[in-house]
Amino acid sequence: MSFDELLKELQGQKTDEENKNLISLEMLFNEAFMSKYSTSKSFQEFLEKGNFTAKSQEDINNIHAELFDRHVVRETNFDSWQSMLDTANMEYAAK
Repeated sequence: MSFDELLKELQGQKTDEENKNLISLEMLFNEAFMSKYSTSKSFQEFLEKGNFTAKSQEDINNIHAELFDRHVVRETNFDSWQSMLDTANMEYAAK
């Protein structure tokens, strides 16, 4: 999955046909990725540390971008959600 496809998914712009090939956020931000780049062992733990509730990509979209970026800066090695997403996508695609 390309970054553009993931971004469209997160923005809710993908069609049902396109959604068949999506990867979950848990797969993209797997335990190895989260342990390497963050203070959390899972994406769910990462969200909980920021008091965010997200069960779907739509929920992620509804998190205020500035608040989420601040959480990313505080809890990871990234300077924004976008850079975290880019790195996760590149690492996943390399597998």
